[in-house]
Amino acid sequence: MGEKWDKLNLLDLCANIATEAHAGQYRRDGLTPYIDHPKAVVHRMSTIDEKCVAWLHAVIEDTPLMGCHLVNKGVPSTIVSAVIDITKYQEESITEYYERVKKNPLTKAVKIQDMLHNLSDTPTKKQVIKYSKGLLFLLEEA
Repeated sequence: MGEKWDKLNLLDLCANIATEAHAGQYRRDGLTPYIDHPKAVVHRMSTIDEKCVAWLHAVIEDTPLMGCHLVNKGVPSTIVSAVIDITKYQEESITEYYERVKKNPLTKAVKIQDMLHNLSDTPTKKQVIKYSKGLLFLLEEA
């Protein structure tokens, strides 16, 4: 019972970090609070760890927070590592990024659901192409 309670506390912690970090940010329509996107991805996930990564999947990329901030707030290293792995850095190619994402099963699961949610949210033609290529790469058998 204690571990389940701890996992639920962890999920609340990640939700609170994401909500605070994305405060004042909006989706591309300029009206929808950005936090609605991580929340939608969370609902697509099965495990607590997946849900935690889903909450946090954009905080390093889109806010001032870094991995060390997440660690300092009490997020376990396995979750922080997955959030770092799901973060796209400007200096890396999209292929390098997807190769890194694909190596971590936790990151891969969340990224797939992230892209599927983005595709369900009136994407542009360019975004449809980008996410479709990414999904094909991540779902391709090794």
